[in-house]
Amino acid sequence: MNGTTFRMPARRLAAAAAATALAAGPAVLAGAAPAHATGDRGSARAAVLRTGLDVSLLNKTVQVPLALSLDEVRAPRSAEKTSLTATLDGVDGGRPFSVLKAEVARAEATVTADRAEASTRLARARLHVPGLPLLSVVEVDAVTAKATCARGAAPVASATLPASVTVLGKRVSVTTGGTTDVKVPGVGEVRLDFAHRATTSRTAAATALRLRVTVNPLHLNVAEVEGTLTLAEAACEAPPPRPAPKPEVKPQGAPETADLAETGGTSVTPWLAAGATVLLATGAGAVALARRRN
Repeated sequence: MNGTTFRMPARRLAAAAAATALAAGPAVLAGAAPAHATGDRGSARAAVLRTGLDVSLLNKTVQVPLALSLDEVRAPRSAEKTSLTATLDGVDGGRPFSVLKAEVARAEATVTADRAEASTRLARARLHVPGLPLLSVVEVDAVTAKATCARGAAPVASATLPASVTVLGKRVSVTTGGTTDVKVPGVGEVRLDFAHRATTSRTAAATALRLRVTVNPLHLNVAEVEGTLTLAEAACEAPPPRPAPKPEVKPQGAPETADLAETGGTSVTPWLAAGATVLLATGAGAVALARRRN
């Protein structure tokens, strides 16, 4: 009785250990497989116009925000709209007013496996703010902005401008990459930042024209308009660089082994051999123990 009581658990334990080894072998190999990263594409965005203005009203002590964008797109998209209107409570009795009118206003953004690109084009454009329905804040003939980000290459940002623009009725010469202040007595002032470009190792951004506006219209119930206006902007981010292939490292001085494909073996063969060895050793031990007890 005692012999049977001790031999059966030993045999079961050995069989369980062998089965566990055989089952764990393929699982360990599967866990060692390389993981493939996702999200390896770049990004791109573009906008014809972006506003961030605060409008103060004559008959109220509050500021009404005016945050608008025209043809703002993110890859992979394109848009073309040549006018933008808005309404604000308390401004001109709540009637719509024109913010931008242009003959051409187009924004594009595209992304491929190895490249991200955005571009904006604006032509024959007039930009207005609340309270100045007849006087344009700025008039431009043609401006463009473009950003290109390719995998493994330096990002590129560019912007083109006409020789001059008109600001609050004044003609102003364009200084690429410079800043110009325009003041009109009784109306206000505008600071212009031309052709702003910025790049990093993987990103690029370009803006054709950025305006800092402070005007005092005193018309249509508007006391003051202050904030920023951005014309023709484009930005992108390049896809991340692909990881370099790892060099194959072979153990030095190790004996050559036969190809598993030639011997009919597979990746599971070593585990089967190990399990068989455990079973044989356990059986031999059990037989020896039985002979001693007998």
